[in-house]
Amino acid sequence: MSKQDEAALILKLYELRRDETLRKARDWYAAEYFPESFQDAMAVFPTDKGVYMRMVGSYWEMAAALVNQGAISLEMFNATNGEHLGVFAKIEPMLAEMRSTFNMPEMFKELETLVDSTPDGRSKVARVREMQKAMRARFQAAKAQQA
Repeated sequence: MSKQDEAALILKLYELRRDETLRKARDWYAAEYFPESFQDAMAVFPTDKGVYMRMVGSYWEMAAALVNQGAISLEMFNATNGEHLGVFAKIEPMLAEMRSTFNMPEMFKELETLVDSTPDGRSKVARVREMQKAMRARFQAAKAQQA
């Protein structure tokens, strides 16, 4: 695949990210969704925000599959994206329990494969997770001040 074809796919992924509902879902996932356990995630699942959680997860799983299947090079994808690391940072601690509970050993396999293919991928995810913990604390402090 040519670099131009890869670039066209990257731009298409970006265009999809601009969809109003997906943008709201991504904003919620980044700024409000901080599960500390599988039970936290499952509590969100049947709510209106559960749609957002599934939308974000399936979008990044699809994008990862494009990389893993060779439609977009790992280098180009990682040069133009980083959000997938934040998504995986929230999923990774509960991934084994998710796969077991739903009897879906392939759940988020594309995203996991992409992270593992990325140089220092797991350590990057760990750093992002620490950043997310700090963000959550700041958001909670700001919310408390507003109350």
